Amino acid sequence: MSVMGTRRKARELAMQALFYMDMRSDFSEETFGRFCANFAPKPDVRPFFLRLVRGVLRSQTELDALIERFSENWSLGRMSGVDRNVMRIAVYEMVCCRDIPAKVSINEAVDIGKKFGTEESGAFINGIVDSIRAAVEAGELQLPCSDSRGAPSGVRRARGRPLESGGRKRNGRHRKGAPGAHARPVESKEESG
Repeated sequence: MSVMGTRRKARELAMQALFYMDMRSDFSEETFGRFCANFAPKPDVRPFFLRLVRGVLRSQTELDALIERFSENWSLGRMSGVDRNVMRIAVYEMVCCRDIPAKVSINEAVDIGKKFGTEESGAFINGIVDSIRAAVEAGELQLPCSDSRGAPSGVRRARGRPLESGGRKRNGRHRKGAPGAHARPVESKEESG
């Protein structure tokens, strides 16, 4: 499998793991371990999968604050579980993984959202995540990164304000109607072979 194919598979599996934990309202290591025991990532997918899931879990409070800040009129609870977790991964990548271009993170998030979410997921995810990208590139905010690769050097918190503070919201494309998408099930080890 190519590097791009490996990373796509890792992102999809990371979204499914986060979705599983999100639907159970349990982001513990035990629940994550249960997911991995049933849907073990292949050896080539595993390192990036673990980097994404563990990075999102370490920074979840800050990621969620950013997503809510840039999603006008949408609380996290109103968003579909797929959209919410795809955005957590994309925002984590953009702010904490300097080896991944922001446009790649956005494109991957949009594609995964379309695959597992609703018809509107791609545009909804793109609007919010691209607004966050613009703020990151403008140096208006930073997420405290636990990733050993750290945030890009030009990323910093605007005027020292905490992420949850007022700040300026950016407009993005938002979908209409109530979110209600559910993740498609992944194949278990028994089903895949």
